[in-house]
Amino acid sequence: MRRIVSVWLIDWPIAVWRRSARRARRPASPPDPALDPDTPFALILKNSRGAAVIHALTPAARRAGLRRGQTQADALAMIPHLICRPADPAADRRALTALAVWAERWSPSVSVDPSEDGLEGLFLDLTGAAHLFGGEAALLEQMRGRLAEAEVPARLAMAPTPGAAWALARWGDGSALIVGEEDLSEALADLPVEALRIDDRTLTAARRFGLKTIGSLYAMPRAGLARRFRDEDAVGLVRRLDQARGYAAEALTPVRPPPRYRVWQTWAEPIGDLAGVEARLPDLAADLAVALERDGQGAKALTATGFRSDGLTTSLAVRMGRPGRDAGVWMRLFREAGLGRLELGFGLDALMLTADTVEPIAATQGALESEAAAKQAEDLAALIDRLSARLGEDRVLTPEPVDSWIPERAERLKPALGRRPAPLDAGSGRRPILMLDPPEPVDAIAELPDGAPARFTWRRLSRRVTRSDGPERLSPEWWRPRADGRQARTRDYYRVEDDQGGRYWLFREGLYGWEYTGAADERAPSWWMHGLLP
Repeated sequence: MRRIVSVWLIDWPIAVWRRSARRARRPASPPDPALDPDTPFALILKNSRGAAVIHALTPAARRAGLRRGQTQADALAMIPHLICRPADPAADRRALTALAVWAERWSPSVSVDPSEDGLEGLFLDLTGAAHLFGGEAALLEQMRGRLAEAEVPARLAMAPTPGAAWALARWGDGSALIVGEEDLSEALADLPVEALRIDDRTLTAARRFGLKTIGSLYAMPRAGLARRFRDEDAVGLVRRLDQARGYAAEALTPVRPPPRYRVWQTWAEPIGDLAGVEARLPDLAADLAVALERDGQGAKALTATGFRSDGLTTSLAVRMGRPGRDAGVWMRLFREAGLGRLELGFGLDALMLTADTVEPIAATQGALESEAAAKQAEDLAALIDRLSARLGEDRVLTPEPVDSWIPERAERLKPALGRRPAPLDAGSGRRPILMLDPPEPVDAIAELPDGAPARFTWRRLSRRVTRSDGPERLSPEWWRPRADGRQARTRDYYRVEDDQGGRYWLFREGLYGWEYTGAADERAPSWWMHGLLP
């Protein structure tokens, strides 16, 4: 049986605003009356017509007769001492997403309420997980208590469907309701019809026909209900009823994809120092390695998430080029990445380790002569993992071939993590180990039309050539225009050695007698230094 928990965060925008105001308030500043729970307070937002309306309000403002959606002018006419502040829905959504990540301590699948006023609710899929927290009643009490410690008023309900849990959390009798599959229809019967999450037009039509409770819909003919309350732009009444009773499926989209492998540990007293975290993380790594080994899998990405006692989370992620399940290697990578990056706040009361990316690991039997090469490849992958964890993935790079024969375009640098460095081919010695970008101009003396340079001057030093090899002709890529707008020309490359033993890679851009005829408006062929040979 599916078990879904709906968390109704009462006045969530107010709670987010007050939490932010308390953090920004200086100790010596006077008290803000908006933080007083007995003072009428409202957050204002402009609607589509440009009118300022109440977006959220406190219980004190509701007791004074104000309601959500009321214009600010009408509210101030009723309560002149009403305190108003601008609302920030984007900040509310960011805070709700952060709260959903923090709620992963109870379930790997946490979703934001997708309804129209979804900035005030969460869904947790706790199917098969309640026994880990002492049962369903103890779990809901723990969740409500933790939210209350964070000064977030909430009502919770657990039911077999998201629709039923949503309705019971908002209209049920009690702050933590638990309903089973056999009692579902009876528990929903006395709730108002708006508990089905229908739009305002459908709600008005239902009330016009005297349908005030969900139970009044049970005996109605389904064909007549579907025809009368059909809505092309929203979910119809019949489908909402079927979703709440479990006759129609309703999918929930988690804020983060639930990991297939995760382990966690909770503590009665928060851990406030990094030494305590580092002492307990190896146990989680060992448990995760056992789970991966049981299924023949290896992790390529890990995330350690700390759940802080103040309702926030802190995390540290590492990635590997090859799948593995060595807990010792994982711990070295976390230390290289810097466990000090974890912001503990007032302490962590739970720690979770997840394998975000896994791949199968197959046992292989290599030949004896290939063991050294395999060991060298493993050592190189481990080195890349450690350097990437310490310096960052974007700072450890490896060349990747590109479909171009122009040397400066023939390769590009990509993060080395997860990539196998390209092996050296037989002609790799014909390319320089240091390539100049851009090529530097050279004054050369060479035999026409395509002879190698006999002497050249580079960086104010004249060099006499004693040995040369070439030319290696590279045609221009006419479909790729040059950055300076000029037409690309043919290149002739030469490998030369001077009388001091220096070896260079030069090229002549342009050809005599074909691409250059001596006209005044033409560019003469020119010589360039492109690299140093080993």
